[in-house]
Amino acid sequence: MDWNSRRITAILENALNEDRATRDATSYACIDPSQRASATILARQECTLAGLGCVPRILDVYAALDGAVTSHYEVTSHPSIFDGIRVHKGQQIAVIRHNARVILSCERVILNFLQRMSGVATMTRKFVDAVEGTRVRILDTRKTIPGLRVIDKYAVRCGGGQNHRLDLSDGVLIKNNHIALAGGAVPALERAIRNRRGSQPIEIEVRSLEELQQVLGHGAEAILLDNLSVEDVRKAVEICAHLPRRIPVECAGGINLENIRAYAETGVDFISVGALTHSSLAVDMSLRVTPA
Repeated sequence: MDWNSRRITAILENALNEDRATRDATSYACIDPSQRASATILARQECTLAGLGCVPRILDVYAALDGAVTSHYEVTSHPSIFDGIRVHKGQQIAVIRHNARVILSCERVILNFLQRMSGVATMTRKFVDAVEGTRVRILDTRKTIPGLRVIDKYAVRCGGGQNHRLDLSDGVLIKNNHIALAGGAVPALERAIRNRRGSQPIEIEVRSLEELQQVLGHGAEAILLDNLSVEDVRKAVEICAHLPRRIPVECAGGINLENIRAYAETGVDFISVGALTHSSLAVDMSLRVTPA
């Protein structure tokens, strides 16, 4: 993750501006402007960490928004603490040494990012662990918080998952609404093959084995099996395995931690799970401040 990129900087700026962090009335009223502090970020539950790099960047972006020269700061963590590791309840994630007002003004924004991202990473890790030993790879979807997709998808990678399309320009995925408007799966697929830009891959969603057979006969390059039973997914994988060319097979729809193992053991290449980003709970973290 490039925390210095313009896209990420804009996200952090928006978060700080939303909180009016440079206009923190309470810290201005209560805290001496020269006061230094040490703040320790702690995990209050076991989780997979994501977003550690946002901590110094939020402080930098705050300084740029504030327009004032702020005192030197340090953000330190143990070498064994980095994005993607599992941390335990009570484990120290990082220590910030900075101007006390700045720490307090940035506290909630720092925790919001760390808790949200670690929540997504933790959920992803559960799904990845559930299919351990199979060939399947866990994918995310575009069901992300508006404006935070790059953050959510990075957190998925921290949890051991892989990113599907980042946005609508990132490959062709023909779904049920495209099929309905194009007059069927085959016309939609044929039109997409004619009109695609460059070498963009084409994946098409099918909802039955009959529909699968139709699109395989008309140049399908990748298949998304939508809401099929475990048994039908297994049959679909077998059908694709006997083709002269390799067809990646993904399944999705109604898949959760209770049944994902059964789907993974069918031999599919990918399982996409919207819950990684749309239903992850923020993990519990705290920031404890003491005078420095």
